Amino acid sequence: MRIRIDGSDLPGQRPGAEADALRRGNVHVGVQRKAEVVDQVPADAANATWSFEVSSREVDGALDVGGPWVHGRPGARFLYLSWGAVTHDGFAMFRRAKLMFTDVPTELLRRPRGQRDAGRPGRVDRCRR
Repeated sequence: MRIRIDGSDLPGQRPGAEADALRRGNVHVGVQRKAEVVDQVPADAANATWSFEVSSREVDGALDVGGPWVHGRPGARFLYLSWGAVTHDGFAMFRRAKLMFTDVPTELLRRPRGQRDAGRPGRVDRCRR
């Protein structure tokens, strides 16, 4: 199944001290693949899109998802959006948000490709690691 996450209103776009600090700190957000944060986008980008494949299968009449992008146990699976500073040493994560599969209705996940749209999640920039 193809997952697409569309982000907008990133915190570096807002006026004020927080946005300035995010830009100066070279803060980026990316999606977590296993332990690595990939497809990083600057916090002051106008928008961000991440797209990747996850596996899905039926387990005892329930839909279960898996793959390197998926974290958590069956029945509590999720994706991570991770925030961090890009430094000469790499990516120093300081915050991440869980995007829970349980927040998406199962019937929506079972729809054929091209017929899924889970809507827009609320702002996730305040979630803690």
